Amino acid sequence: MPKQLKLKSYALLASLVNLVLYQYPFFKFVLSNNNLKSTSGIMLLISLIVASIILNAFVFYIGLYLLRNVGKWLLAIFFNISAIAVYFINTYGIIIDRTMIGNVFNTNYEESSSFFSFGLVLYVLFLGLLPSFFLFKFKIIRPKLKSFLIHTGVTLLFLGVLVFANSTNWLWIDKNSKTLGGLVMPWSYVVNTSRYYSHINKKNKKQILLPDATIKDDEKSIAVLVIGESARSENFSLYGYDKNTNPLLSQIEGLKHFETESCATYTTAGLQCILEHKDTGKLYEILPNYLFRNDVEVIWKTTNWGEPKVIIDNFQNKEMLRKNCEGPDCEYDGILLKGLKDEILASKKNKILVVLHTSTSHGPTYFEKYPKQFEKFTPVCKSVELANCTQEELINAYNNTILYTDFIVANLIDDLKQLKEYKSTMIFISDHGESLGEKGLYMHGIPASLAPKEQLEIPFIVWTSDNSRNIKENQGHSQHNIFHSVLDFLAIDSPIYEQDMSIFKN
Repeated sequence: MPKQLKLKSYALLASLVNLVLYQYPFFKFVLSNNNLKSTSGIMLLISLIVASIILNAFVFYIGLYLLRNVGKWLLAIFFNISAIAVYFINTYGIIIDRTMIGNVFNTNYEESSSFFSFGLVLYVLFLGLLPSFFLFKFKIIRPKLKSFLIHTGVTLLFLGVLVFANSTNWLWIDKNSKTLGGLVMPWSYVVNTSRYYSHINKKNKKQILLPDATIKDDEKSIAVLVIGESARSENFSLYGYDKNTNPLLSQIEGLKHFETESCATYTTAGLQCILEHKDTGKLYEILPNYLFRNDVEVIWKTTNWGEPKVIIDNFQNKEMLRKNCEGPDCEYDGILLKGLKDEILASKKNKILVVLHTSTSHGPTYFEKYPKQFEKFTPVCKSVELANCTQEELINAYNNTILYTDFIVANLIDDLKQLKEYKSTMIFISDHGESLGEKGLYMHGIPASLAPKEQLEIPFIVWTSDNSRNIKENQGHSQHNIFHSVLDFLAIDSPIYEQDMSIFKN
């Protein structure tokens, strides 16, 4: 027979379990960023502990009263999701904000399965399933409505007093609100999932058409946009890195590279910045859709995901590319170059945009992103729990992905050189950077306002065929340069074109 507990005791017990098992990252941040030698610092810590217990107990109390037994199942779900969230926070140093929720919902099976580990199983077992089991060992005695209302009112009054007692710490809480909000369980993912879907609903409106464009000449021109994944400029020898990760690109005459920062630290937002004409916050046509509608041949090949809605005839995802592919490159990003020259030559149009969306440097399984012959830097990290590897092993595995990127881009340029009847350009830019253990952070997804330079500083590399176009030397570069530069190179006349945003000289 299950033991009986009053609802307020049950809610308090659930809140204490929540504090002990899932709030370690939250209070670790508080302890690391607060002066505990001061009276206000000690007051803040004590108040946050008390507020965490009381506020969660208050919400659980109301939920369990209104939802009855369904409330227990919701708590069990919270416990298991919190266990998974804490695993990823502890292992990769992430913050569960709206952008991270977007990463979760835009992750496909292949990527998500790469995170599976024995450590994750232990977290789910001991921090998720086990405490969830004990939730059902107690029978809840619910209070009468009058008692429920009194308990609710007294708790609200107490929380109000606690908030005003900490008025001296409001500035500190406000300053660190993004991080604190992304670490507190379970509300980090509950609130930010709601925010994410609200944001998606706004974006899912019908795209706003841009003004019609015209093609100015009949000269055969190709612009190939290569969108890198998680490539940070710090590990490109073109940018001064001391290991030779760009042995091929460094030998190509006329290649230019620019210092650039991404506008976001996750793929969907990074791609949006690369493909939109400017940051408006509205759903305007993106580059491939705009050019396709205005009679440009557009080819999109991808081994990745997370792009805005691409409305063209020739969109080839990983499954389509692999269907008719033979050879070792079919499992890697080299597949993006298979048959590309033939597709270009088969086009009946003079203006062609090719977009190659790679996945080469996406973690945590960097060691699986390149063929064996590109494992030049050793030893390499072969664990998905990146903190278990030495930083040398982790960086070596990542450097090998950059080495393979160098190979792909250099071979693409060689292919374009062979298309003598076309003037051509290759533009490589990454969606965002990557953390490799610096400051205890891994991969990407930290809010851009808080993100370290490793997640923001990206490569922007440009090549043009002989005598096609000269490139501006001294210009601030961003992902928003891409739209206008492609229009400029392909000689597309548009009311929205901005010459100052093009990387090419007149």
